[in-house]
Amino acid sequence: MLASTLMLIALLCAGVFIKVPYSEMSPGPTVNTLGEHDGEPVLQISGRKTYPTTGHLNMTTVRVTSADYNMNLVEAVYGWLAHDNKVVPHDTLYPDGKTEEQSTQENAEEFSQSQESAKVAALRELDIPVKSWVIVSTVVKDTPAEGRLHAGDVIKAVDGKAVKAPGDVAKLVTEHKAGEDVVFTIVPAKEQAAAEKKNRTATRTEDVTITTAESDDSGEDRAIVGISAGTDHTFPFTVDIKLADVGGPSAGLMFALGIVDKLTPGSLTGGKFVAGTGTIDDEGKVGPIGGIEMKTVGARAKGAQYFLTPKDNCAAASRDVPDGLTLVEVDTIDDAVKALGDIRGGRTDDLPKCAKS
Repeated sequence: MLASTLMLIALLCAGVFIKVPYSEMSPGPTVNTLGEHDGEPVLQISGRKTYPTTGHLNMTTVRVTSADYNMNLVEAVYGWLAHDNKVVPHDTLYPDGKTEEQSTQENAEEFSQSQESAKVAALRELDIPVKSWVIVSTVVKDTPAEGRLHAGDVIKAVDGKAVKAPGDVAKLVTEHKAGEDVVFTIVPAKEQAAAEKKNRTATRTEDVTITTAESDDSGEDRAIVGISAGTDHTFPFTVDIKLADVGGPSAGLMFALGIVDKLTPGSLTGGKFVAGTGTIDDEGKVGPIGGIEMKTVGARAKGAQYFLTPKDNCAAASRDVPDGLTLVEVDTIDDAVKALGDIRGGRTDDLPKCAKS
């Protein structure tokens, strides 16, 4: 018995000191988009009539260990055995040696973009017009576009061909060979900002000629200028989302639904506790997210009765559903609004529920 005890102690000590290349995910905080966080409303709308809301439309999160956290073998084994935690390879959360700072910055950018898309999707769901245009999102250092184009420049055309969506820019540029000139018709960022401030449309454009270079990434050889294109919007009233210390794009759907609820009479939820997750694009398409199993656990622990689940996450989420939680499959914001109508009206048999895999 003494030998066995000593062996066990030795193994436990070894397990503490042996580091393994894994990270841990666990349920994170869940916040009601209809309510307050840290003493102020999560959604603040001015310049448009809003209506009282009831119930919950909770966005959900996942906690993850930091990029520089060195998990030991004992912690990994405990995480594998724990029901509410998930141990995954470190590279899954921090690919290509990404640092904590880089990950935080990337998550902040994704969170900001998700807020913009949530506003656009919500207003379009309510048939409220939103003005949109294609802009220079970023300019890569030491590329032909550096110093010629700037973040925020509005791209009206490339080689005289009108640009309607961000993808049009790359398509038109790659029609060239490296070393050829491409002409961008733009509204300079300063001109656009001044026009927006005065609530008018910018009309002065400039033609900027840039000589393309050859791509140096691992993909197919192609002509580039060194920019990424994105979309900017002008809203007919102000919608602010006040939620700090949250990153990533997965709250987009719930933000959009919260906005819809505040801008329409009555209650979307009928007073029910609904949580959910999912990215959302400007057209209202709902996309999958990571850590779905952690989010359902966290939502149910807070009292959620229904969980709006992206269609592509349904299979994973339905493998282990917390007792008392109904998973509702959604593919668009319109799907989610209709599902909330069924929940509000007590027509739960009509809900498009996630099928067990």
